[in-house]
Amino acid sequence: MSADLSNCLEKVPVLIRRSSAAFPQFQYSPDNVQGPGCTTDPSEVTLPGCSCRSASCCPDTCPCLRTCGRAYDGALLALGPAGSGYCSPVFECNALCACSDACSSRVVQGGLRLRLEVYATENKGWGVRTLQAIPRGTFVCEYAGEVIGLEEARRRQLAQRPGDNNYIIAVREHAGEGSVTETFVDPAAVGNAGRFLNHSCRPNLFMQPVRVHSLVPRLALFAGRNVAAREELTFDYTGGYGNRLPAERLDTPRDGGTDGLQRKECHCGANNCGRFLPLDLSIINAK
Repeated sequence: MSADLSNCLEKVPVLIRRSSAAFPQFQYSPDNVQGPGCTTDPSEVTLPGCSCRSASCCPDTCPCLRTCGRAYDGALLALGPAGSGYCSPVFECNALCACSDACSSRVVQGGLRLRLEVYATENKGWGVRTLQAIPRGTFVCEYAGEVIGLEEARRRQLAQRPGDNNYIIAVREHAGEGSVTETFVDPAAVGNAGRFLNHSCRPNLFMQPVRVHSLVPRLALFAGRNVAAREELTFDYTGGYGNRLPAERLDTPRDGGTDGLQRKECHCGANNCGRFLPLDLSIINAK
């Protein structure tokens, strides 16, 4: 384990069991960092703040909550409006807000608070499990890494060899009237514990874009159900969960081949397993 990674891990409740050569040239970072093609520094404060002087903001008076709605009540309130199929946007109070750090609208920015462990699974490589019970709706961790542009994401995917792991997550947010915002995060070289989360066709976590200080969203992972201690933590790489619609999904031939790209088998063990890991070709096929 490198000195830099050891120092970072002392500050968060994550245990990593590995040899020093297991993750060569991997740099631990709890937050997103600006990568090639990203025009906005994720650490730059670009959103306005509220002037609330109370310890915790009130939905009746706080402009942040009046505009975006209340997202938390100790846990994430809902996956999305009933029947919509999509999650609602989440904005937290930020560095420019006058409310205290204990404000109920400050959750994801507080970082990882749970005791997690990165461990070697039987047939899926490295994985992450919780060392404590997690109630439904609890913030677990971010999927943090380099925020990159579409062209850089495409270049990196095309450069991957057959045995390489693809960590790039593409999040598309629909704002209505044909407006789509895309965010690409790659934790292959720089990232946090979220990098080691495995896919499952029946996951216990779901991904929710959350904006804190910047318009660049943080890809936050919340518990979609009550999770028992020692249980592996997983999410659906397509973004699907429960009543939420998944991202664009590729129909899979039974042999797993797609235009010369060999898809990897899924070993999640769920009774609804799709046999192969999701593969998003929209980045490669982007014009």
